[in-house]
Amino acid sequence: MDTATARKRLEEIRGELERSIAVLKGEQDSGERVSDYPQDPADAGANLSESERTQAVLHVARAQHAEVLDALHRIETGTYGICVDCGGEVPEGRLEARPEASRCVSCQAKWARSRR
Repeated sequence: MDTATARKRLEEIRGELERSIAVLKGEQDSGERVSDYPQDPADAGANLSESERTQAVLHVARAQHAEVLDALHRIETGTYGICVDCGGEVPEGRLEARPEASRCVSCQAKWARSRR
């Protein structure tokens, strides 16, 4: 994938993620607190569970946002499409599917196994 196309896609993804993060933070900040009013214990548990789900989705969105920003930086430095681990080429198909990808398939698999 050429860098102009990659940059455009990454900037679109960045914008979508920034909007999602803003919405999730708004839900988190403006959501009624469990302790704001008396509740049935079952309702309090449901609200806590929803808050935890929002936190988890927000965490993933922030991590994806960081990956996109890193990919944009790699475009700027001329290292986009080069695996950060082995220095080999990241396959074209991988970059088309995940333009923020920083590793070749083999290194990504190794990295994912090490994170378990």
